[in-house]
Amino acid sequence: MLHLNLNGAPCEAPEGTRLQQFARDAVPEADVVIRNGFQTAEDAELADGDSITLIRKGELPPQDVLEHMMAARHSPKVHETVKRARVGIAGLGGLGSNIASMLARIGVGHLVLVDFDVVEPSNLNRQNYFVSHLGKKKTEATKELVGQINPFITVETHDARIDASNAMELFGDCDIVVEAFDKPDCKAELVSTLLSESDTIRIVSGSGMAGYESSNTIQTRKRMSRLYVCGDGVTAAGNGVGLMAPRVLVCAGHEANMVLRLLLGIEEP
Repeated sequence: MLHLNLNGAPCEAPEGTRLQQFARDAVPEADVVIRNGFQTAEDAELADGDSITLIRKGELPPQDVLEHMMAARHSPKVHETVKRARVGIAGLGGLGSNIASMLARIGVGHLVLVDFDVVEPSNLNRQNYFVSHLGKKKTEATKELVGQINPFITVETHDARIDASNAMELFGDCDIVVEAFDKPDCKAELVSTLLSESDTIRIVSGSGMAGYESSNTIQTRKRMSRLYVCGDGVTAAGNGVGLMAPRVLVCAGHEANMVLRLLLGIEEP
């Protein structure tokens, strides 16, 4: 007999069982077949230890099935590590709102979202909001979007301005804090406070992503033992140089990927 895992539960099948027949017998209504994290229509012979996920298109599976699918996609060790993480995001503008969605997609288990502002029309050119969000608090809108991606993530929101007096109260329990402010002085204050008042928090920051220069100039650099900076380090928004979606999202991707790498114990040299 083959020992398999089906939608998160152990099961058995005879030697020589083929994938598509197994799927039809096990969950007849399923129209998405995922074997060992890879969606496939191939009718391969199953092997001992295979992990099979069977779900329907257009329907949210139960939490245990969704967890099983994500664990298969990411590998169980990666999924469990990311699921246990607590990540703070300081500022929910072009960087923060998009990073929150990326971290939700990889299954970060607990997000702490902090911003004081509301969504307004000029945000729509690069921030992860829609017309339906206009006038909503950014914390409320981002929590709503995260819930649409993965409703099983814990999302903690704070409608507040962040400064030296409350940074540790807001983020003191976080493994990593994403700095996603617009103003250099606010960036510096947050980074300095967290590094000086915590011995463990790692910070992933953004600097230089305005305009439409080459995406290849945006990099991730380790600046201090617990500080990583993403961006080109030069291109700030100003007269005639606006913040535009492509480079902002490239930088947001760098920050989200650095968060993931740090959670997995991988550091930039």
